[in-house]
Amino acid sequence: MIRTRHIFASVLLAFSLAACGSASGAAKPGGLEVTELRYQGGVGAVTFPELAEHLGYLGDIKLKWVGNTISGPQDIQSAATGQTDFGGAFNGAIVKLAAAKAPIKAVVGYYGSDEDSFIGYYVADGSPITGPRDLIGKKIGVNTLGAHLEAVLKEYLKRGGLTPEEIGKVELVVVPPVNTEQALRQGQIDVAALSGVLRDKALERGGIHPLFKDIDLFGSFTAGSIVLRQDFIARNPNTTKKFVEAFAKAVEWTQTHSREEVIATYKEIIAKRGRNEDAATVGFWKSSGVHGKGGVIDAKEFQTWVDWLEREGEIRAGQVKASDLYTNEFNPFASGSTS
Repeated sequence: MIRTRHIFASVLLAFSLAACGSASGAAKPGGLEVTELRYQGGVGAVTFPELAEHLGYLGDIKLKWVGNTISGPQDIQSAATGQTDFGGAFNGAIVKLAAAKAPIKAVVGYYGSDEDSFIGYYVADGSPITGPRDLIGKKIGVNTLGAHLEAVLKEYLKRGGLTPEEIGKVELVVVPPVNTEQALRQGQIDVAALSGVLRDKALERGGIHPLFKDIDLFGSFTAGSIVLRQDFIARNPNTTKKFVEAFAKAVEWTQTHSREEVIATYKEIIAKRGRNEDAATVGFWKSSGVHGKGGVIDAKEFQTWVDWLEREGEIRAGQVKASDLYTNEFNPFASGSTS
């Protein structure tokens, strides 16, 4: 069993400093408590807040980019400790951070899986691996431990009838996403978890096929959410409402506009921000994968991972309640109003 509690241990020491590092100031235009929000972005990618700002949804709120995140768990830890004002991660990672007493609340969904955007677990053509039991003793390449890819894989193994002891014999190997395909083709790993443009390019080259996909297990689902600190929400209710509304409208914009329009807009945003990055990746954008309209969060999108983490022994039974982890209070699509 892979334990990841230690990842969050240092976060506990920093919670008391969060208020000092968070956005503050006198009342601003439009009744906003603060008008600048710090965040981490992604190389060659456009986040929903960046899209919202481009479309004018954020109004008087301005974004301050402080760098690029290396992973979802790192992003929400930065938010929890006050280094940034919001962050996003796999919902299971949010559950674990909340279990470590991080004062965070999920407010809107931001990524997920559907028929266009999904995580696939691929094997080389001719591989003897055809089902869950064949993975015992094999190496599976994932981008990080304790997150989406590990959770889906272990659910696949459990549904395939493997015992906890047998599941423990399946080796997870952390491989940078850009190197995962090569590691599979060179035989360094037996299965590669691939998504997005890296998956599409690998399939174009041929020689690999999917063993299974996350949507085979869960259907279309929102997999990750944006979190804010609870003290930030309490001190800045108007800013929180405006931010979440804008974020939700940006999600809905991608859900209702053509792929070509989304890609063109993303390329424009990347060109304007001047970070010396390649915009080619966004040309492969197909969908956000967000299931709920405007990123509205469904209780099962957290309950699924609460149950999984309890079963894995990562959290105690009853330690975390799914209903305490998120709120749709600020999302206009939850009530059908977008005014």
